[in-house]
Amino acid sequence: MASFDSTKDIPTQIKNPKLVKQRHRQIVDAALQLFIKHGFHKTTTRRIAAAAGISIGSLYEYISSKEDILYLVCDAIHAEVERGVSEAMARAAAGRNSLGEVIREYFLVCHRMSDHILLIYQETQSLPPQWRKKVLENEVRITGIFMEVMANLFSTGDLPQLSDRAMELIAHNISVLGHMWTFRRWFLARHYSIEDYIELQSRFILGLFE
Repeated sequence: MASFDSTKDIPTQIKNPKLVKQRHRQIVDAALQLFIKHGFHKTTTRRIAAAAGISIGSLYEYISSKEDILYLVCDAIHAEVERGVSEAMARAAAGRNSLGEVIREYFLVCHRMSDHILLIYQETQSLPPQWRKKVLENEVRITGIFMEVMANLFSTGDLPQLSDRAMELIAHNISVLGHMWTFRRWFLARHYSIEDYIELQSRFILGLFE
């Protein structure tokens, strides 16, 4: 998983930030697979500690609750998605097609991380309000990347100018259409390859600018 900066949000008994970040990564890597396989509620902190290779006592030196672990997992997933989309932005050639390249990379990340994204949607309600708010803020931040791409293309004349409201709605459409592959893959994957899905949805999104 990509690096994440939520370590500072979680109260710990350990004062070494580097060690805390290392242990949090161990805990996240272990918990992620357990949450996907068994669900958040059926996964115990003792099982997470065993999978992470640390004692249950040591685990609670780095987190205070299982909800803290879920928050760290959600944050790490968002960091990975954001990394993939940001890298696509850096690689994209100038011109209208750069939005298509970013959409393509985002959909491929959603395809690769389908189980991870589904986990966030299934389990976010288990988070306490302050963590749930931060997870939703992460979603909005990723949507903001698409708005940034469009704003750059508007400024260069590669896309026709749209209102801020229209641009925001298109950015959310991109975000949700990527997630739709996750939610509906039980049906979509029987009828479309991921390449088919990307082509058709990209044509739909880019057609909004015509």
